[in-house]
Amino acid sequence: MIAMSNNTELGREGENVAAEYLAGKGFAIVERNFRSGRTEIDLVATKGDLLVFVEVKTRRNAEYGWPEEAVSEQKADNIRSAAESYMELHDWNADVRYDIIAIVHEGGKPQIEHLEDAF
Repeated sequence: MIAMSNNTELGREGENVAAEYLAGKGFAIVERNFRSGRTEIDLVATKGDLLVFVEVKTRRNAEYGWPEEAVSEQKADNIRSAAESYMELHDWNADVRYDIIAIVHEGGKPQIEHLEDAF
């Protein structure tokens, strides 16, 4: 069961759920919470020759909108910039994708929406 005592804990648990979900889909999680400057990329995963940068958004419910709506164009730009730093650091020259995993906790079980190539 996901503990929801505060937003930081909710976000951390959401990242754990997302990592498990991706692993179940055949992805390898190669980095968690990669930081470049002031920007953090929640998950970095690979599958074959594909590198995926994942923004995880978790909400207790959809009362104030869907989690993926919280990824603004500015946030997407920041993630792309941080991803460039990651790729330089790791000399990555193959395919890249930017995904959002949106998680809503209604009814006790997380509802997961995986938006591939989201931005």
